Amino acid sequence: MRIAVFTTCLADALYPAVARATVTLLERLGHQAVVPADQTCCGQMHLNTGYWARGLPVVRHHVETFEAALDSCDAVVAPSGSCVGSVRHQHAMVAARYDDDALAERATAVAGRTYELSELLVDVLGVTDVGAWFGHPVTYYPTCHSLRMLRVGDKPVRLLRAVQDIDLIELPGADSCCGFGGTFALKNEATSSAMLTDKVAAVTSTGAQVCSAGDSSCLMHIGGGLSRLRTGIGTLHLAQILASTREHPCPVPEPRRPARRRPSLPGAAR
Repeated sequence: MRIAVFTTCLADALYPAVARATVTLLERLGHQAVVPADQTCCGQMHLNTGYWARGLPVVRHHVETFEAALDSCDAVVAPSGSCVGSVRHQHAMVAARYDDDALAERATAVAGRTYELSELLVDVLGVTDVGAWFGHPVTYYPTCHSLRMLRVGDKPVRLLRAVQDIDLIELPGADSCCGFGGTFALKNEATSSAMLTDKVAAVTSTGAQVCSAGDSSCLMHIGGGLSRLRTGIGTLHLAQILASTREHPCPVPEPRRPARRRPSLPGAAR
């Protein structure tokens, strides 16, 4: 298959390794990955915050870009449940709200051929064992948009279970939100921080070396909490683990470690 990769703006700006891992994985499976050069944000940030009028041109650009890509590609994939959720559930709705029925129809067509990474692998390509190797203890957080909007179910976990030498540890309270929610974390800082505290405690309780998820945004939030508490636990996107092989392993992140207490000198004031 020839597959257009929607890298997402977060991966493009902050986590390019996630986009590269997605391409590496698809090519290892024998497919051709195409990254449209004109792609930008899908508009999720605008739409979730209520700036629909400003988000409309962003939606139009996304539709035009991937509509053109689909002339020569079989599908679109994104390593992000939240961005695919926006494409499927918001784009046509926003176009219809501003009486652009033609754009709404085109957005629906693009959305119908756009998949989150685990959906593409399991439902479209029909694989769960992608030939990955990752010899470290991992816990997986199923992000809210992938669970509740896309309903990917256990597809990511099935993919991880097939990774050679992985030690996959169940995350307590896995289906509870980490507290990010985009601008929710900014506008409701206290609530977001309390939710993050619970999620970090759950991740830490597993004894895993790595926390994985299908959304870089949630991993950014969780990773910040893990780092500030010096838990010694790092984060990796699902795509990075699935792209890892024994010959070309994905490096395990080196997070901040717990600070060592300096021994007190005899007679020193305490």
